Amino acid sequence: MATRTAPKKAAASKNRTPGPSLGQLSVATQDWFGRVFKAQSREFYQLLSLIIFLTGFGLVMVLSASFVDALKDGENGFSIFIKQALSAIIGLFGLAVISTLRVTTVRNLIGPILAVGAVAQLLVLFTGFGASGNGNRNWLNLGGFTIQPSEFLKIAMILFTAQLLFKREDEFDDPKRVWWRAIANGGFVMFLVVLGSDVGTVIVMAVILIGMLIMAGMPRRLITVIAGLAIVFVPVIMMSSSSRRGRILAWLDPSAPDPNGYTWQSTHGIWAFASGGITGVGLGQSKLKWSWIPEAENDFIFAIIGEEMGLIGALVVIVLFIATAMVMIRIAAKCNNLYSRMVVLGVMLWITLQALINIAVVLTLLPVLGVPLPLISQGGSSIIAILAGLGIVLGIERENHLNPVRATRARR
Repeated sequence: MATRTAPKKAAASKNRTPGPSLGQLSVATQDWFGRVFKAQSREFYQLLSLIIFLTGFGLVMVLSASFVDALKDGENGFSIFIKQALSAIIGLFGLAVISTLRVTTVRNLIGPILAVGAVAQLLVLFTGFGASGNGNRNWLNLGGFTIQPSEFLKIAMILFTAQLLFKREDEFDDPKRVWWRAIANGGFVMFLVVLGSDVGTVIVMAVILIGMLIMAGMPRRLITVIAGLAIVFVPVIMMSSSSRRGRILAWLDPSAPDPNGYTWQSTHGIWAFASGGITGVGLGQSKLKWSWIPEAENDFIFAIIGEEMGLIGALVVIVLFIATAMVMIRIAAKCNNLYSRMVVLGVMLWITLQALINIAVVLTLLPVLGVPLPLISQGGSSIIAILAGLGIVLGIERENHLNPVRATRARR
């Protein structure tokens, strides 16, 4: 009997479709991590190291700058830090996943990314889900958390512009089909943002767009036309709001009477930076973060860096951003197609420009514009969006390093 039943069991076991074993799942997991951490180029690891360091440093500074304000608002002193840390974890996980995607996969997602971002911004502007703060209507309230769609629209605009330039690379002599079309597409995205009165974000997006077009080879006469239009329309937009107009006039003449307190934030920000001296007062020892500087953990976190870590700490941060830009420029130089090169340069402009504007505002070289310091300022949407953009850059560098032929033969 035993000799007859054994073959039946064997036959039954042959007909049964086996599920994935624990060992097979382990191998699949190892394969995924192997793709993430597989030996890459020097630029890949340099950029990844800078990203991790700036993100970690940002969390430390957010904790230092926000602890007092959180207690003042009746919350746990770590509440703002915990939210930022969760956003950073989500962003870093997204960076790891996105960096494994093929360049063609990301290109196929450009349309959906732009559509979702535009719809989200429209919900902000025209529905009850939109939330306002500091004079801007920029946040989408989804119950327990908020999202700032304009941060993700920056990625969408960079990808869409790079795709357009790549597809029409052979038509650069036709301004209407290439340059003006790129400006019109980017202008539509910026129009959605400016309806929420976030001029700082619009300025960043406009410079990114024009910078990408110039680096792609836009004719000088068109650059001249755009510069003329900017001279006419930028002052109009900047002066269109009474609070914005007040901040600009107060910045132009800081000694004038300021009953509305437009210079309060910038004045105390530069005081904080100056009081740090060469070596700073010590991490966590800032005095002006004690309710003297609004948004100390956000737009004015560089002032807290200067106060607590001094000129040396501030210069180190600046050098790190310069190093990040230089690594991305080297990555762009290695790209074998216009799409990849424009995406890398677009993300480089995004991070570099925001850092430059934020630091210039703290040093009173520019009026207050509400632009965060990339990877360092508090802001969940900002850090997730920037890490996603950097994940795309790492993915491009990964593919250029491992598959140079595929990058060269990418379809339009």
